[in-house]
Amino acid sequence: MPFSTVYSSDAPSREEVDAWQEPAVLEFGTNWCGYCQAAQPAIAQAFAGHESVRHVKVEDGKGRPLGRSFAVKLWPTLIFLDQGREVARLVRPADPGAITDALTLVDRPHL
Repeated sequence: MPFSTVYSSDAPSREEVDAWQEPAVLEFGTNWCGYCQAAQPAIAQAFAGHESVRHVKVEDGKGRPLGRSFAVKLWPTLIFLDQGREVARLVRPADPGAITDALTLVDRPHL
């Protein structure tokens, strides 16, 4: 799956996210957020080699139900999902290694 580069205002519902079977990362933030922009090189670097992981950038803010359902407080927040369940969370990540470590929790063969 291609790496997403723009936060989308068209977010899936929590029910849709919970039903995902493939490995996924929800990235909450906004296109104008300085912290979000600064984190993009590390996030892109970590995602190289993890093309099977669904990456969904969700525009977050007041009244946005998906971010509220995950109790997102700061941007960017990356939520790593294995079969729709949260297995890791990183807030304002700057280290590609930490992101890669979290990706390996979801990007593995399921037996």
